[in-house]
Amino acid sequence: MRLLARHAIRLLGQENRAGEVASISRGAIRLKATTGYLNLATASVQPLEPEKQVQRKNSPLTDSFGRHHTYLRISLTERCNLRCDYCMPAEGVPLQPKNKLLTTEEILRLARIFVEQGVRKIRLTGGEPTVRRDIVEIVAQMKALPELEQVGITTNGLVLTRLLLPLQRAGLDNLNISLDTLKRDRFEKITRRKGWERVIAGIDLAVQLGYRPKVNCVLMRDFNEDEICDFVEFTRDRPVDVRFIEYMPFSGNKWHTERLISYKDTLQIIRQRWPDFKALPNGPNDTSKAYAVPGFKGQVGFITSMTEHFCGTCNRLRLTADGNIKVCLFGNKEFSLRDAMRDESVSEEQLVDLIGAAVQRKKKQHADAAPRLHHHLHPYSYHHAYHTSRLQLQARNYSRLTHVDGQGKAQMVDVGAKPSTTRLARAEATVQVGEKLTQLIADNQVAKGEVLTVAQIAGIMGAKRTAELIPLCHNISLSSVKVQATLLKTEQSVRLEASVRCSGQTGVEMEALTAVSVAALTVYDMCKAVSHDICITNVRLLSKSGGKRDFQREESKRGIVTEVE
Repeated sequence: MRLLARHAIRLLGQENRAGEVASISRGAIRLKATTGYLNLATASVQPLEPEKQVQRKNSPLTDSFGRHHTYLRISLTERCNLRCDYCMPAEGVPLQPKNKLLTTEEILRLARIFVEQGVRKIRLTGGEPTVRRDIVEIVAQMKALPELEQVGITTNGLVLTRLLLPLQRAGLDNLNISLDTLKRDRFEKITRRKGWERVIAGIDLAVQLGYRPKVNCVLMRDFNEDEICDFVEFTRDRPVDVRFIEYMPFSGNKWHTERLISYKDTLQIIRQRWPDFKALPNGPNDTSKAYAVPGFKGQVGFITSMTEHFCGTCNRLRLTADGNIKVCLFGNKEFSLRDAMRDESVSEEQLVDLIGAAVQRKKKQHADAAPRLHHHLHPYSYHHAYHTSRLQLQARNYSRLTHVDGQGKAQMVDVGAKPSTTRLARAEATVQVGEKLTQLIADNQVAKGEVLTVAQIAGIMGAKRTAELIPLCHNISLSSVKVQATLLKTEQSVRLEASVRCSGQTGVEMEALTAVSVAALTVYDMCKAVSHDICITNVRLLSKSGGKRDFQREESKRGIVTEVE
């Protein structure tokens, strides 16, 4: 039934997400594009019910082209026990420090969050996922997620004879095995390692245990094109699915197609030997075009990433080992979920918002010449986020200012003698965006994604890093940061308001002001491709309390401001 539901939802059309849906309930997923807040629930989707279809369309896992993403690939490690010559040098590649990679607990937490939002299939990849000592436990923990239907693994097969039975007991549903040659000597030349016999034994063990393994073979001209028919023959007596993958020839920021063997060329080679090689039915989200030789136990598939892309029905997301969500294999953007997850001020709801913002960045199809850049989106990293002029003071005012000494030199205020109280501050800012951008933001059509949601998260991140941005500010432990982004259609502007709270010996007005400033700069950054005629105005403190001098902005028609002692 869930499979039918996924197929039905795909047919909802190519409409963009609705601008505003009002109701919020336990059984629904709703988006208010004019406030920047997402309210999400985890109720399961029933097939073919119109109300549930609307929920799926407005899910954070549904992009602006109506594609609902139910398939997540998680890279468990960067390490590999092979050294394939087309993949890495013989000495290996530099690996990231362990603290930059997701922990097991973080992987399982993100898996749970994605499943709660609609993911129904997870595939574990690498590197080589079986090099992790806890791979069996990870599979078992994921299989315990109530709404997850399938857990699979992509492996080079070297240790399957040792691990496959424990993995099956843990609940592993399916497996893909990467194998680019059926010749022992060529295998050792390609991988710079021995082990071809173990891989073949692992495939045969998978068949004996009841699996129908997929054998992934990357075809490359002048490399293994002479084995195309050997791989088809491999399916004669084995119930396996050999899948020929078109080589993605990218280097130096350019596509090089000299080594590419197209799907049609491969098909022609096979039909010269088996003229009755015929096509089989495919599912709506299948990336592989299925074929078979009549009478053979297995089948053959073609993954045509280069010559006939399948972007229109793509339902896949990828999570890298260092915690970045990648919405397209060919895309040049990655969003760090790791950093957001490790920030104590970011709630799980805001983490889901960030996932939704990433999904909204997914393009209709991958570019033909998209540079493979590792660009990480960190919402709080703005090099020009905030500048201060506190130190541009005249000598006659030194005695009145707390951040300079009697000689006019900068100093940090000693707050050690102050009592610890609950401090609260509110600030606001306005971004005038004009008529065109107002409509694009309302319709969620800005190319960089959900302006309001990303601005909200950036503001929270900025508040947490005020001491790093503003000289002489104390590094304060904040207990609450709230940022609201509201689109004011009639005024053609975005209003940003921040509320910051802490229990401490100094106030948090600078944190509130930094939050709205960074959020305002984020709005500008996300909209500047459309227009540079954007004005950030009205950055100001609204109120502060809990200190020696409380402040409450009270505006009249004359704009009078009153300070309350």
